[in-house]
Amino acid sequence: MADVVLGSQWGDEGKGKLVDLLCDDIEVCARCQGGNNAGHTIVVGDKEYDFHMLPSGLVNPKCKNLVGSGVVVHLPSFFEELHKIEAQGLNCDGRLFLSSRAHLVFDFHQRVDKLREAELSTNKKSIGTTGKGIGPTYATKASRSGIRVHHLVSDEPESWKEFETRFRRLVETRFKRYGKFDCDVEAELARYKVLREKIKPFVVDSVSFIHNALAQKKKILIEGANAIMLDIDFGTYPYVTSSNTGIGGVLTGLGLPPRAIRNIYGVVKAYTTRVGEGPFPTEQLNANGEALQTIGHEYGVTTGRKRRCGWLDLVVLKYSAMINGYTSLNITKLDVLDTFKQIKVGVAYKYKGKTLESFPEDLFLLGKVDVEYETLPGWDQDITKIKNYDDLPENAKKYLAFIEKFVGVPVQWVGTGPARSSMLEKAI
Repeated sequence: MADVVLGSQWGDEGKGKLVDLLCDDIEVCARCQGGNNAGHTIVVGDKEYDFHMLPSGLVNPKCKNLVGSGVVVHLPSFFEELHKIEAQGLNCDGRLFLSSRAHLVFDFHQRVDKLREAELSTNKKSIGTTGKGIGPTYATKASRSGIRVHHLVSDEPESWKEFETRFRRLVETRFKRYGKFDCDVEAELARYKVLREKIKPFVVDSVSFIHNALAQKKKILIEGANAIMLDIDFGTYPYVTSSNTGIGGVLTGLGLPPRAIRNIYGVVKAYTTRVGEGPFPTEQLNANGEALQTIGHEYGVTTGRKRRCGWLDLVVLKYSAMINGYTSLNITKLDVLDTFKQIKVGVAYKYKGKTLESFPEDLFLLGKVDVEYETLPGWDQDITKIKNYDDLPENAKKYLAFIEKFVGVPVQWVGTGPARSSMLEKAI
């Protein structure tokens, strides 16, 4: 059976830390969607590892790691990230695998991403992407003109010719759309002839890989990237990523049947943040928002961009729980709220005096909602050195209980600091 870790808000909830905690007892860790537009930091002892595309399970020397078919992969970034974490002392030999069905991100995809953002910005409608080429790659995937890993590594005599043809055709169509931009086609093809040999040892049939692990009753953990509010179908469209970031993306990105899933862990920041454009109902453009940003060190791991901050939005959390079916929650960064005398929680949206039943799909409406808040007392003490859940201040436990009751999902873990040991487990 497989357990899943998913982001429940707009990303940056601290999923990597829970994955790291669970990976101590895991034999296989898999990424199912997204690319190197995601980012999370894992602190192990005095070392800090930044992961973007590669599974966090690499921190466990006994864990095998799979980049699944639903992930889009920029090979130069794949190796750059791998070399960086190996230079920090992680031995990844024989523990990292890449699906032969995964689509490839090329440098021209990244260039197109930035050109598209610049084009949209003239109408003040830019998406706020990371510029990593993720959206353009998923677009070529959906249009059936994309290039997959097996197109690159196949030993069939005609395979390299097909790869060249596909690559040239893709670049030419982008030239027609955006005009001539910097892309040395011959140099790129030469570069990928080298990368072809370099990536071959990592490539596997991921369907066989993951189902063999299931058959052998291996302990499997699946690591979602981004979060449900950035889902291409259920997020704040069009200010979303280009993949399914919820439980649906887990199944399609790895070729798993629903019955293979056991637990679905929803990771929730104790307040709400987001990077990029789009409505954010509980955003605090005031001293409270600045305090959350400063205390929480809210800067994106991938881009370094400042995160927008606001009170915890339980309308969002309940909506994401409906879609993903969380079996339990991990509340992260609770310690960021230590100094607040009072803490607000968004519990409902109202539009023209009427309470909305759920999170609205219409962003024009979402931008006009009034948020109904519950105000809870803070605990006004440092919780970073607390090692047991029962030792948390009463008001902190009441805050967590309020979340549990509203969402209807138990809290299983609470994060009280950046270190690996700063995760309190609660009996459920």
